[in-house]
Amino acid sequence: MAGVNKVILVGNLGSDPEVKYLEGDNAVANLSIATTEAYKNRNGERVEQTEWHDLEMWGAQAKIAEQYLKKGSQIYVEGKLKTDKWQDEQGQNRYRTKIRVLSFTMLGAKPDGAMGGNTNAPQQSNQQRPASAAPTSAPKAQEMVSDTEDDDLPF
Repeated sequence: MAGVNKVILVGNLGSDPEVKYLEGDNAVANLSIATTEAYKNRNGERVEQTEWHDLEMWGAQAKIAEQYLKKGSQIYVEGKLKTDKWQDEQGQNRYRTKIRVLSFTMLGAKPDGAMGGNTNAPQQSNQQRPASAAPTSAPKAQEMVSDTEDDDLPF
């Protein structure tokens, strides 16, 4: 039986994306988001628990993240877990697990400093617009940015 490696998160960016350009104008963006869950403990006190997640975006997604995402931006992310392994200076194996973003949607209002009156990211070949996103003048959920080049689903 095949396995499933899927992550869905909604959170806020902890800092501006760090984007690096590699050979052939290929870009990679590294960013982190915080997800917070709140509940009441046995004493009725509200408790918040925050988890930080490292994200990795490639290609057009990285360029869009660089242009439109800022510290504090809220995003919806779909991706998969990816673990990197290396040896440190002492020869010890080290591991780092991050989320390889397959698609994301910018949520909330247009970030401060964004130019123009259009609340949508520019259309690119690997973006998908959510079916519910009809053009309006009010701020709304941003474009769905998807990395579907290796998607072999029949629908």
